[in-house]
Amino acid sequence: MTTSPLANLSATRDLLDEFGLATKHRFGQNFLIDNHVIEHICALAELSGSERVLEVGPGVGTLTLALVQEAARVVSIEMDAALEPVLDAHAADYPNFRYIMGDALRVDPEQIAQVAGGAPTHFVANLPYNVAATIILDFFEKMPALERAVVMVQKEVADRIAAQPGSKDYGAYTVKLSLFAQVTGRFEVPPRCFMPAPHVDSAVVRLDRIKQPLCRENGTGIPDTFVPAVCRVVDAAFAQRRKTIRNSMSSNGFAKDALDEAFAAVGIAPTARAETLTKEQFIALTRGLEQRGAMPEPLGATRGKKSKNAGAR
Repeated sequence: MTTSPLANLSATRDLLDEFGLATKHRFGQNFLIDNHVIEHICALAELSGSERVLEVGPGVGTLTLALVQEAARVVSIEMDAALEPVLDAHAADYPNFRYIMGDALRVDPEQIAQVAGGAPTHFVANLPYNVAATIILDFFEKMPALERAVVMVQKEVADRIAAQPGSKDYGAYTVKLSLFAQVTGRFEVPPRCFMPAPHVDSAVVRLDRIKQPLCRENGTGIPDTFVPAVCRVVDAAFAQRRKTIRNSMSSNGFAKDALDEAFAAVGIAPTARAETLTKEQFIALTRGLEQRGAMPEPLGATRGKKSKNAGAR
């Protein structure tokens, strides 16, 4: 099993003391100190030695030092400038490790590919919890070569990622992420595995990209060019969650007569609520609306304003 020399309390404290560092709450820094968790993450990632791995929020490099043993290349994005000397020391020790200082939501994918020697194939990270959900969806959307993600997130985010229709955790984010990837693994991580211990429970989730384009005929998928339209429909459907899908969507730019025609054509009750619909039903509804020329103009960014604080953990 892959291990990390920093995955224990004493080693982490010694390294922080060596570089005169302390954890910073504003960056969501909770350093992983349990090597069993590292082993489990690496087992889920299933790295064979040929992968280009992207990491966000390496912190002092606890997970990083395990990943460099398994992957062809590891590139980490770190926001906290105080941690650069630590990462620089790791880069000197491991020729297959490089890092980029900056906000993960603002770093250009082309820059990442240049540093990694090609587009990243895997995303493995102990993510800063305040931006974890945004980063995961953003990376799957912008990095088509990304095959798999194994990410540590807050348990509530993991619940949203894996939620099923009809559950309280199922929402627009769940549906949009499912257009790109599916959950293939998960395990829980208690607060005692971190320093300092967070006030929330954590979980590691594995997501594998849906590789085959979704066909219009069999309803199993959609081409990339169709994704923005589906996301527009999903956002409108969930915009007013307590309302019926018809009322919510009509309040967000969709004509009621076109909605009624599309609902009837695809077999969706206009009185249904968004959280009861499957991904396939949202895809079918989008096709029905497009066929009727009933898609309103895009409203711009559909996932809310991106945080500038995609920093280290």
